[in-house]
Amino acid sequence: MNPALKRAQLNREAILSASPARLLTMLYDRLLVDLNRAETAQLAGDWSVASENLVHAQSIISELISSLNSDVWSGATGLHSLYAFATQLLIDANIKRDPALTRQAIDLMEPLRQTWHTAAAAPVAASADNGGIHIG
Repeated sequence: MNPALKRAQLNREAILSASPARLLTMLYDRLLVDLNRAETAQLAGDWSVASENLVHAQSIISELISSLNSDVWSGATGLHSLYAFATQLLIDANIKRDPALTRQAIDLMEPLRQTWHTAAAAPVAASADNGGIHIG
């Protein structure tokens, strides 16, 4: 099998079998990959690669927005506002070809990525610490 096809199949299987928490962390991981690639491309003057990554990052943020449910979590509204701000940063970074705006988005989203990774790992740790009783 073609290595690229095999990799695509493995990625698809990983996504289909992932828990909701894992899917969320996967989205954040890819978001930061896109943002870092965009910044690198902007600094190198490779505007087509920068734009491609910035647009893909916006798509990921749109997916994150669609996953928010303010009926279930009171923080959803605030996170929605933050996502909207990050989206505008990326649009401006693309239009103005400004790596400083991309860096601002990275600095905004990286702590969230780390927080979601911590939160996704917490139930597993809590279960282990409490004799297998699931907390969360």
